[in-house]
Amino acid sequence: MFDIGVTKIAIIGGIALIVIGPEKLPGLARTFGTMLGRARRYVADVKEEVNRSMDLDELRKAQASLQDAAQAVQSSLDQSTAAIENTIAQATALDADSEPVPYYSFYRPVKKRWRAKIGATPNWYKARNGVRTRALSGAARVARFRPPKAL
Repeated sequence: MFDIGVTKIAIIGGIALIVIGPEKLPGLARTFGTMLGRARRYVADVKEEVNRSMDLDELRKAQASLQDAAQAVQSSLDQSTAAIENTIAQATALDADSEPVPYYSFYRPVKKRWRAKIGATPNWYKARNGVRTRALSGAARVARFRPPKAL
């Protein structure tokens, strides 16, 4: 801002001390400091307002460009929809001449083996590790683990 060095400030302070006097100098310095602070705050507020207005202009420009892009996308979607509807209309016009195919002609019943429990573990792995693959009743389990009779 101003090119004032330490020596110039000392000279101004000395002159102010002589002219104003030592009694009024602290009050005047305090008043000058508050005025300088207010001026700095005012300048900062003005800068902030200018920056806000610039940002607002940039946001308006971005909003306008986004609206243009949205309108372009909407028009391309409308054109694509119209083309698809025309294609569907032409296909249904061609199909109207032929005999309709019954909906049940392609049906093939699904064979579900809901009684058989199919696991992800292969049977050879279960057989090797001794995993039971069939359910045993209580009597069969007792008979299986009963010690053999001595002859």
